[in-house]
Amino acid sequence: MTETMTTEAPEQPARMLARKKAVSAATGVAEVVVRVLAVDDHALLLDGMRVQLGLDPEIDFVGGLPDPSGLLDAVERLRPDVVTLDVEMPGPEVFESADRMRQRFPDVRFIFLSAHIRDSLLSAAYRCGASGYFAKGDDLRDLAAGIKRVARAVRGTFVMGPKVLAQCPAARAVRSVRRTRRASVEDAPPVCALDRLTSREIEVLRHIGGGKGRVESGKTLSRSPKTVDGHQ
Repeated sequence: MTETMTTEAPEQPARMLARKKAVSAATGVAEVVVRVLAVDDHALLLDGMRVQLGLDPEIDFVGGLPDPSGLLDAVERLRPDVVTLDVEMPGPEVFESADRMRQRFPDVRFIFLSAHIRDSLLSAAYRCGASGYFAKGDDLRDLAAGIKRVARAVRGTFVMGPKVLAQCPAARAVRSVRRTRRASVEDAPPVCALDRLTSREIEVLRHIGGGKGRVESGKTLSRSPKTVDGHQ
């Protein structure tokens, strides 16, 4: 089953309230149909999502895109409630595209759907304002449940798919924290190893990534090579 990091409560945007409703098979209660736009360069996955999500009466699959280049125009035209985004696609950088969408359409929520499950990607997804992270290996029925949960939950809810929870240490740490106390997303966001570095350690890391040695880095940072070694 899909799990979230926060306690949820209904918070349907005004634009959803006027649309058609479907009766939930699980609860027997009429629910607003969630409009979904998917962005992925794998045509077979888009076709599978179109078919599987189309079987859910509470979801309306409104369209698919092969890359993020036309994302803003598609959101403007199709008015989705939730957008799913692959992490690695041709075209514009996906996290930057997601951030632009969030700024222009703040009511639209988005989920990352990726074949890669890494702490750094999970952390980046959370930090750019995503509402969830799922693996492409997750059952599409779990994805459908996650999409509906994201659309109807309080703002700030972060939903993780079963494989993300099973494979990502950061996700398991957050789940463990939630068991011991009532934690909000702000209390315990997904983290990666980089989040635990000091600002000075990050500076040294950037110098190393740029090909600078300990002596050159020390001169730039006004620190001795020994101090640079310690930060490294």
